[in-house]
Amino acid sequence: MNKALTRTDYDFPGQKSVYHGKVRDVYNINDELLVMVATDRISAFDVVLPEGIPYKGQMLNQIAAKFLDATADICPNWKLAVPDPMVTVGVQCTGYPVEMIVRGYLCGSAWRAYKDGAREICGIRLPDGMRENQRFPEPIITPTTKADIGEHDQDISREEILRRGLMSEADYAVLEKYTAALFKRGGEIAASRGLILVDTKYEFGRRNGTIYLIDEIHTPDSSRYFYLEGYEEHFAKGEPQRQLSKEFVREWLMDNGFQGKAGQTVPEMTPAIVDGISNRYIELFEHITGETFVKESTAQLPDRIRKNVTAYLQSR
Repeated sequence: MNKALTRTDYDFPGQKSVYHGKVRDVYNINDELLVMVATDRISAFDVVLPEGIPYKGQMLNQIAAKFLDATADICPNWKLAVPDPMVTVGVQCTGYPVEMIVRGYLCGSAWRAYKDGAREICGIRLPDGMRENQRFPEPIITPTTKADIGEHDQDISREEILRRGLMSEADYAVLEKYTAALFKRGGEIAASRGLILVDTKYEFGRRNGTIYLIDEIHTPDSSRYFYLEGYEEHFAKGEPQRQLSKEFVREWLMDNGFQGKAGQTVPEMTPAIVDGISNRYIELFEHITGETFVKESTAQLPDRIRKNVTAYLQSR
């Protein structure tokens, strides 16, 4: 039986602290490096679900590493090494308290809000008469605040970010520039693989005066992809798009009465459900990267990670 890694508790050389996020466990090494372990936890509606998904952490980590390398000419990023299939080690930065969401199409939470009558998202006015999955004339940037576990991210406008002093106007301009360029590159790579990069999020941080792209990039946890073939036909008929994203997990939860609201209970995640989600993530990996996914052994996962990360840190 394939095992899922849902919790880590390491004591690496030089470790000063650890932060357990929704999916990733982040270890601070001497206030200089971060060891980011992509666990097999899965979250939706800002809630960590009770069962882990085998191989999910490996897939997310390897996709993110690939795209960090593929966009390193656009802006500096935090990645230094991948000492284990589930781990990236990089430069520690002070993160900005907002996530830069960029949308090329009206779908997901933006569509749900629009359908309910909203015509403004993060200070951006949207026209009447738009349809689900319709392409925007130009991608729009709709930032959110970063939430702690159990809390919901909140939409925020550029003006509110500056008014609250969450970052300087100059820094925000850099983040906007990087976000637009990264999304453009991601869209080009997706198109080469028969996909549309629909929307995604980027996180940034600062160290010694330099702004870095941090965390994951262009993974199915942080991004939504449509299949390019059939998009126009499905849109013209008002049909759902074939998509590669975590949206299928959200849809399963909603079909079973869960949207992360108070009093709601996560539906039972049977072995069949867990295996199905794992297989969908493998499909995502292979389409997004154009590579065959190679499953690493799930036996002794915690010990393997400890050994690989420790060896890397001691070699520096």
